Amino acid sequence: MNKSDITGFYKMTIAERIEVLSNLDILTSEESQLLKSGNQVILTHTADNMSENVIGVFGLPLSIATNFLINDQDYLVPMVVEEPSIVAGVSSAAKIIRKSGGFIASIHESLLIGQIQLLDVKNIADTVGILEQNKKILIHSANLSQPNLIKRRGGVKDIEIRIVKQKSKQIVVLHLLIDTKDAMGANLVNTICESLADDLSELTSCRVGLKILSNLTDRSLINIKVKIPHQYLTKDDYDGPEVRDGIINATDFADSDPYRATTHNKGIMNGIDAVAIATGNDWRSIEAAAHAYACQDGRYRSLTKWFVDADGDLVGELKMPIKVGIVGSSLKANPGAQLGLKITAAKNSNELAIIMGSVGLAQNLAALRALTTYGIQKGHMKLHAKSVVMSINVPERYFSKVLDALILSNEIKAWKAQEIFDSIKLKETMPDDSQDDTGPIGFGFSAGKIILFGEHAVVYDHYAIAIPIEKAVKVELQEIEGDYQFIINGNSNSFFDNNSDEYTYLVRMIEMISDLLKIDRGKYKIKIFSRIPLSMGLGASASYAVALIRGLIDLFNLTSTDKEINDIAYECETLSHGNPSGIDNTVACYAQPILYNRKDGVKNIDFDDIKSLPIIIAVSNKSSKTIDVINEVCSRYEKNKNIYTDIFMQLGKLSTKGLAAIKDRNFDELGILMNVAHGLLNAIGVSNSELEKMVNLARSEGALGAKITGSGGGGSIVILCPGKEEEIAKTFELAGYKIISINSS
Repeated sequence: MNKSDITGFYKMTIAERIEVLSNLDILTSEESQLLKSGNQVILTHTADNMSENVIGVFGLPLSIATNFLINDQDYLVPMVVEEPSIVAGVSSAAKIIRKSGGFIASIHESLLIGQIQLLDVKNIADTVGILEQNKKILIHSANLSQPNLIKRRGGVKDIEIRIVKQKSKQIVVLHLLIDTKDAMGANLVNTICESLADDLSELTSCRVGLKILSNLTDRSLINIKVKIPHQYLTKDDYDGPEVRDGIINATDFADSDPYRATTHNKGIMNGIDAVAIATGNDWRSIEAAAHAYACQDGRYRSLTKWFVDADGDLVGELKMPIKVGIVGSSLKANPGAQLGLKITAAKNSNELAIIMGSVGLAQNLAALRALTTYGIQKGHMKLHAKSVVMSINVPERYFSKVLDALILSNEIKAWKAQEIFDSIKLKETMPDDSQDDTGPIGFGFSAGKIILFGEHAVVYDHYAIAIPIEKAVKVELQEIEGDYQFIINGNSNSFFDNNSDEYTYLVRMIEMISDLLKIDRGKYKIKIFSRIPLSMGLGASASYAVALIRGLIDLFNLTSTDKEINDIAYECETLSHGNPSGIDNTVACYAQPILYNRKDGVKNIDFDDIKSLPIIIAVSNKSSKTIDVINEVCSRYEKNKNIYTDIFMQLGKLSTKGLAAIKDRNFDELGILMNVAHGLLNAIGVSNSELEKMVNLARSEGALGAKITGSGGGGSIVILCPGKEEEIAKTFELAGYKIISINSS
């Protein structure tokens, strides 16, 4: 076949990779179309005939490992595995080995073992003697059951007799050494063993016990060897001899400690299993044999050996059992397995076995080289980041920029990738920023907020508890010529263009602030650093207003009290909320937890009672405008005043009860109250399917309480989860939601 070192294969699209394989005559046009359409996966009705209780077909990525040179022959290797670093690591290691001369691989014999257990043995020596005398007859009799296998020059080649101590008794076990040729052979072996049962019983007068294949295939040992000059091992700041010695140390560690050896060998099997699955072979059997073989001397050890030869080069060896097949009904039924076998171009099962072994040794080299240099996680995270960027469908021309920025962010999440992509894309339309940036800058800051209890009820003069999100927003303002510029860092975009709703809203806000501060309306370049997104129920509009007010006060050296700032922020809130309760701007301004209603005003809550509350905020994927939700609730209230009045009253009472539970540190009670509050909010129509899904997820993971926070209709939820904050935060992040802490640290 053509060379397997295909330049830039990993950078190509799927269609381009398939085209490469087609041009190399590895795939026919029909097979190429099969892959492009995704129809290489077995059909459901086929799966139903292969297994029990089938409800569908489960998919995994089918990849190609490149650069393999084995016994001076090129191979492209199919791998089915969901972990991206495996295929990349294998291909990279194979490239190093290729430059070093490639893999030297051999397999002396390829036999399966069928075991027949003889019980109730009266005289061990006599029974063994009878079996030895009749070995040829037994072999002939066994082979009569498989005439087609004999035609292919397979069949039983020998019988070994073993004496095994089973509890307090000795039993005799026959090992039938069977060449199944290119078949996996489990069914063949079992059939042959069962065919001999009556003959053995009659011959020995013993009771025949189990008659079944052994998966310890130590008569099918592959031997793979590589020799790598140390200069090919150089990695970043690590020189070749340093990497070489690190690999040897890691192997010696694995050979000495079963805890390390287990992970070491699992890495080898990462490669072998992936090829086995891609070619329709029984990876479970291969795994079992490998791990049994690893402890053949009574202690679990490394399957590989790495050492320095007389030339100072690194030598690696892998010796282990691998028995696979390239023919059989299960392979024919699976078009994916047929494709995998076609790609390997293996002419027989022995050739496929040494391909698998070579992949296992390559994977071991890749893992040990990573471990002894920059660590395993860096490579994993880089490839995970690539998968994340791919998941949001970033166009090719932006891909590298988004990937690099995502890795630097150390926040390998889909929402972060989307944020970076939006940032890069929108900067292309950003106004010219070449003007003088040496003018004075005004700085402002504010808190965000969550409503723990009483949202919507507070609009109707009942109590609510609001808690600040510390250091939520910071702004930098600078007066400029031309038009406004809003640069957002930490939100969904890095720049608001002048056609966006956000741009219009912020301009109106600044003009209102300027009028209320009695300063001229100017134009500003404004950088907003925000931990909280707009329109997500976290008081972002009030936070932006307070920070902008303080920024303008600082820029123009004005003097204002917090009360004056809060009053101006309240007026700004009318832009977004129409009839604001006043709670958002108050918390944004004073950064103090409060019990609040419009009649009695603000009652401060001891900050120490709040700061250590075990709560986190999860942000949904749907925004909502507070004014729209409030108006909808108001409309329903007007139609059902009695019902809604009772609900608002109950929500207000939950606020005072919740405050008592907080002071008593009674988290069980607090959780119950939060869950009841959520139910009432759902009853007034401010929840939706995604918020309900999030609340249920939190509770299923062990949260004591979870509820909407803010106006609802989208936005965020607040979760009470003592002792499980990190665990539940991780669960939500994996589910695609952003997590925000109320504390700034």
